[in-house]
Amino acid sequence: MTGNAIAQQIVDSAFHIHTTLGPGLLESGYDAVLAYELSRRGLLTARQQPVPVVYEGVRIEAGFRADPIVEDKVIVEIESVEVLAPIHKKQLLNLRLADKRLGLFINFHVVLIKDGITRIVNGLEEETLGKPQDGTV
Repeated sequence: MTGNAIAQQIVDSAFHIHTTLGPGLLESGYDAVLAYELSRRGLLTARQQPVPVVYEGVRIEAGFRADPIVEDKVIVEIESVEVLAPIHKKQLLNLRLADKRLGLFINFHVVLIKDGITRIVNGLEEETLGKPQDGTV
């Protein structure tokens, strides 16, 4: 399955979860439910997987723990916050550390889940889901 096909399953799952549970849970709750929903769909999901960091030539194990990594291709950063700080989306810049090409940032604490999902591709500018990349409407 391609990264884009996996991302579509993740977005569809997030929509289903948000429609069912709504905003208001803690991040850990959404993390657990998303992992469950993705496994129901037959997708392998690793939660809180340690990702090493190489610093000054030294490999440091567990440099950070990634929110779900789906099918070893897509990193998902889950949040449940009322106000996003710029650092929240920057967390997905860890894509390059995990050697992943595609990531999704999902903030469940929104009225419409489509407003809480951002797709980030390693090496490209971020793109908000639902908006064309070329800027057309």
